[in-house]
Amino acid sequence: MNARRGTFPDLYVDETWLAQRTEEALDPQLPIVDPHHHLWRRATPYFVPELLADLSCGHHIRGTVYMECSNMYRADGDPRFASVGEVEYVNGIGAEFASGCHGAVRACAGVVGHVDLMQGDAAREVMDAMLLRAPDRLRGIRHMAAWDASPAINVLKRPPPPHLLLHPQFRQGFSHLRDLNLSFDAWVYHPQLPQLIDLIDAFPDTVVVIDHVGGLVVTGPYAEHQKEAVSQWTRSMREIARRPNVMVKIGGLNSRLHGFDFMDRALPPSSEQLAQAWRPYFDTCIEAFGSRRAMFESNFPVDKCGCSANVLWNAFKRLAAGCSEDEKADLFAGTAVRTYRLPDALRRPA
Repeated sequence: MNARRGTFPDLYVDETWLAQRTEEALDPQLPIVDPHHHLWRRATPYFVPELLADLSCGHHIRGTVYMECSNMYRADGDPRFASVGEVEYVNGIGAEFASGCHGAVRACAGVVGHVDLMQGDAAREVMDAMLLRAPDRLRGIRHMAAWDASPAINVLKRPPPPHLLLHPQFRQGFSHLRDLNLSFDAWVYHPQLPQLIDLIDAFPDTVVVIDHVGGLVVTGPYAEHQKEAVSQWTRSMREIARRPNVMVKIGGLNSRLHGFDFMDRALPPSSEQLAQAWRPYFDTCIEAFGSRRAMFESNFPVDKCGCSANVLWNAFKRLAAGCSEDEKADLFAGTAVRTYRLPDALRRPA
């Protein structure tokens, strides 16, 4: 195991290790819209050059949606508006790609920004400021709610309050999303899914996207009760799927929280190994939500700690091998285009 990969399991990308596994792209003409990636300066920086390399991995990636990650915040001015800086920055990246200078791909065609919804009604001012600076690309808001009592599970440097989704102030801020036609990306751990259901039921007209298959955790205190954890996750996901305003992202599965150790092996995994390991997650999500409300996500560069872009999309294509052509079109591009209101041309071959 590479020591740095062990120290920074969700941040450090070992390109030398990844290069040991190469594959031919499966179904290379299938249009892909990646609805979840980041740009940042962390243990391994990931900016336009790194993104371009992964977009050129042999798969037909037509566009992407940027997901907030506390990057490029404003250093000056009212701290309530610091996160507007991230949207400004990414909107510029989207404009760069829209110019055609990188070819036909349209990275950052959609943007999901961060707003502290605990500001209550004052959160509306921040949303308005973001829309003013990125009216053609801002499509949603994420306020990460992932919290667990165990420090072995919490991966956020500043974990949120344990019952964030139930807090009246949070819900007051959340209430402004629908009026602005903004969706909400929800990142939680699976024990929090009942709280998410309660939130969704309080706002049935707001589009909610569940990140990373609902955050099933089978490590730490859940390791001795994995079957119970999976059963709880399955019940909650099936219950959430009964709400037609909810979508799910299939991805974010390279984290050790899900019980996989691929990043610790001498060789990176093949797409066959990943597809086999991820099959239960995929089958449960598709059975519950159907392809019209599910989408594959890269979660790069976080998930790049465990596999290359080429292998990742091959794994997803292996998972979808038994789906119809229409279902594949939804999973790889259509659902993302509809959910984030992206240009319809992105779901078609260039």
